[in-house]
Amino acid sequence: MRIAVVGGGPGGLFFAALIRQADPTVEVTVFERNRADDAFGFGVVFSDRTLAGIHEADPVLRQALDGHGRHWQDIEVRLKGERIRCGGNGMAAIARRTLLALLQERAVAMGADLRFSTEVDLADLDGYDLVVAADGSGSRIREGLARPLKPSVETATAKFIWFGTDYMFDGLTFVHERGPHGVFAVHGYPISADVSTFIVETDEESWRAAGLDAFDITQPPGPSDMTSKAYLEELFAEQIDGHRLLVNNSRWGNFRTRRTRHWYVTDPRPVALLGDAAHTAHFSVGSGTKMAMEDAIALSAALAKHGVDLPAALAGYEAAARPSVETIQGAARPSLGWWEHFGRYHDAFEPWQFAYHFLSRSITDARLARRAPDFVRGSHERWWARFGTAPLDTPLDLGGGLRLPGRIVVVEPEVDGTVVARPADGGGEALPLLASAPSETPGSGAPGSGVPGSAVPGSAAPHSQAPWGAWVTAPDDESGLAAARESLAALAGARPVLVAVHGGTGYTRTLLTEQARLHHRLPSLLVDDSIDRDRAVTAVLSGRTDLVGAAAATVASWEVSR
Repeated sequence: MRIAVVGGGPGGLFFAALIRQADPTVEVTVFERNRADDAFGFGVVFSDRTLAGIHEADPVLRQALDGHGRHWQDIEVRLKGERIRCGGNGMAAIARRTLLALLQERAVAMGADLRFSTEVDLADLDGYDLVVAADGSGSRIREGLARPLKPSVETATAKFIWFGTDYMFDGLTFVHERGPHGVFAVHGYPISADVSTFIVETDEESWRAAGLDAFDITQPPGPSDMTSKAYLEELFAEQIDGHRLLVNNSRWGNFRTRRTRHWYVTDPRPVALLGDAAHTAHFSVGSGTKMAMEDAIALSAALAKHGVDLPAALAGYEAAARPSVETIQGAARPSLGWWEHFGRYHDAFEPWQFAYHFLSRSITDARLARRAPDFVRGSHERWWARFGTAPLDTPLDLGGGLRLPGRIVVVEPEVDGTVVARPADGGGEALPLLASAPSETPGSGAPGSGVPGSAVPGSAAPHSQAPWGAWVTAPDDESGLAAARESLAALAGARPVLVAVHGGTGYTRTLLTEQARLHHRLPSLLVDDSIDRDRAVTAVLSGRTDLVGAAAATVASWEVSR
């Protein structure tokens, strides 16, 4: 069998070595448009928990990390002069250029033919039995086969730019600074003995206000945005002790999450997508290179099993690799979304709660506690120090004379179909939850009394009728968020004592509860009958919501699991 691999990144090179290792009779040629020593970007990072399968397939990555990489256990969050550390996050990183050189050596040693400075299309590869498209997120081969493969892309609103620095972080570090033009954040981590990766994210408004939108990103790869380099060196000078930023094709972009409905075609010829050509996940979950290398393992194993039966091999490859990718992409969406909104969190939360909110964006309190017990214990202690009780047992004043004894409520329909919220202890009166504001009774208004006990200070608007809560339906996908936010704004203006959000997905519900409490300054109620006590604790302690609600049977199960 003759296989052409288009793209000499980690995924393509690893596949070339693995398939030759599995079957030395296979002829493999890797075509890479760049030179052998070209490497855009600075470093790649791996979680310790994700490396077992790659190490088992071939020791090259383990040896690379042992000999040339950097390893750490802690994540550090820097905000408003505080540095908060969270342990139990074993990770390793290596310079991308070093990793590529070692993978090139391994592929050559296994008998693969590497051809650099060679750009090819499908039309140039007629003599090959299989084409493996490992040509990155901008894959020309994928786009040429868009009709059968059905690719899709979602573009994030946050802006990011990739630098290096000669300042040495001692582990994965997240730095947040509010400058004169807005909020900027850094993902920093060491990749060698003298260089760290330095990725900066911001929102478009801050980016434009800082005058960082002038660089022509349509230029071919190579030139870097030196204006942004100078601006960010000054903004983060104290955080990196005046060290330099290093450039390598450093230019602003918006992250694109790519999905492809089908990862391969057999007609008119066999082609398989691998790595970023098939799928991407935001770099905050550190999985792009890992996913590409795991794709390489799955593809080489399927080919070794099925041999010349390429339809069976390619179907087996996708079936084996897709579930893990979809799980990672599912976890990456809330992580990416966090970076789209981090300016709001920066301004609203104290450093401890900001760090907890960040680190719990795709993991629950109990799971995080198993990984980093000291960090989670410290977060709970900070809540106790402020309120004197555990998160779900903390009373909440809604205004208008309403006080809830804790953060759990039962949400169920009455006999007449009206949805109401009641304290979980069965005491107090039912609060109607309405999808439209009730008509006002002239002259009956009473001022609201604020939201003491809420994790974010604010005040409820006066209400001019019996207390009621707004009932907001979250959309099933993000395309409906704009309309949902408009509905929320209209209801918030009608002076409810709280905003209850139900329906949709976990992600869209959370965005709307945060919109209610952080933007409209109203207490929020997250309604989710599938939630468990652990997730309820996480939601309240993190500041994503003030209250959690579910049916009586669900709430009763939380007490059993306490």
